[in-house]
Amino acid sequence: MTEETARRVANALLGAAVVAGAYYVLKTPPLRRLAWRLAAIGLTSRLPAWLGREVQQAWAESARRAI
Repeated sequence: MTEETARRVANALLGAAVVAGAYYVLKTPPLRRLAWRLAAIGLTSRLPAWLGREVQQAWAESARRAI
């Protein structure tokens, strides 16, 4: 088996595992609720922090280019 074939097989297996895991989580109500809660926490805590850093960096870059 070549390295390229091994990579393709590994990627296919990993993709199948992700799909199977997602299916299991979506079909199990307690896990589905947990997944939604974690997604909401991630979006409400990480996204504003990232956006704030981006705005701060853009502001600093614009001031540096103006001089």
